[in-house]
Amino acid sequence: MGTAVYPFAGSETMQAAILSAIKLGYRHFDTAALYQSERPLGEAVAKAISMGLLKSRDELFITSKLWCSDAHRDRVMGALQTTLRNLQMDYVDLYLIHWPVSAKPGKINLPFPKDEIEEFDMRSVWEAMEECKRLGLAKSIGVSNFSCKKLEHLLSFAKIPPAANQVEVNPLWQQKKLREFCVQKGIQVCAYSPLGAKGTLWGTDQVMGSKMLQDIAQAKGKSLAQICLRWVFEQGDCVLVKSFNEERMKQNLDIINWELSDDEREKIDQIPQRKGFPGLEFVSSDGPYKNLEELWDDFEQTEAVDLSGEAGASQQI
Repeated sequence: MGTAVYPFAGSETMQAAILSAIKLGYRHFDTAALYQSERPLGEAVAKAISMGLLKSRDELFITSKLWCSDAHRDRVMGALQTTLRNLQMDYVDLYLIHWPVSAKPGKINLPFPKDEIEEFDMRSVWEAMEECKRLGLAKSIGVSNFSCKKLEHLLSFAKIPPAANQVEVNPLWQQKKLREFCVQKGIQVCAYSPLGAKGTLWGTDQVMGSKMLQDIAQAKGKSLAQICLRWVFEQGDCVLVKSFNEERMKQNLDIINWELSDDEREKIDQIPQRKGFPGLEFVSSDGPYKNLEELWDDFEQTEAVDLSGEAGASQQI
C-alpha cells in the first residue's frame, strides 16, 4: 500500500487508513521521507501490534526512501536513522534512493529551487547505502526512477546490486524496455502510479479515463482499477496502490483469483503510451540534467511526456 498523497493527509487520517489496511490483509507499506507519512505509519503499526492485529513488526514489509537533500555520502546514514526513529523500528525491509538527484542539504520538500540542484555522486551515495545494509538498518537497498543507463552505471561498481527499482508503471506507461532490463539483471520492478494517480497535482486522468480499459473492465465484470492492478501483477511487478477508502482497499486486493485473457492482454499492449510524470522539477539549464532526455536517458521517454498538465507540485513516489 502506498502512502504518498498531496496535499499531505493528517496524521490521524493516515493512521486510520493504515489500520484499516492491516485489518484487510495489507502487509507491504511504502513510505518516504518526503511523504510525511513515516511517523503516522510507525504509530499505526505500533497500535496494530498493541491491538493484536499483528504479532510483531516482522509481519510487515516496509519500504522507505532517501530524499534528494540527503543524497550525499555523509548524510545517508543519518537520514535512514531519522526514518527509523519516525517509524519506531530497528530496520526497514527496503531502502531506496528516491531520485538520481542530489539537492542542497536542508529541508525535505518538493519542488525546491533549481539553484539547489547539485551533481549526483552515485558511487559515494550507493556506498553509503551499502553500509546501511551491512549494518542491518536496511534488509535490502535499491533505487527509484532510475533509467537503464543509470542502472547499468550503478551495476558497474556496486558491491551490493540494487534489489529493486521503483518506477511509474501502468497500462498507459508500460516501461517495456526498462522492465526487460531489470528482469535480465535480477532487479525487481516496483510499480507506482498503477492507476495514473488520478486527482493528484502530479498525476493524470488518462489511465482511469481509457476507453479500452473501461471496455475490458465492463466485459470482465471488474472495476477499471482492478484491470490495471491485475495487469501490473501479471507482469511480475510489485504493485503499489494508494487508497484511504476501505471499499476501494478491498477491491484493490481482489486481483489474485482471476486473470486477463490473451485477447485482453493484447488489447492493453496496443494502448498508445503516455508518460504521466515528466520530472521537470529536476531539470535546469544550470544543473546536471539540462533537459528531460538527460534525466531519463531515453528519447522515447521524453517524446511520450504530456506537458499539457504540467504540475506545480511533484510526483511523490
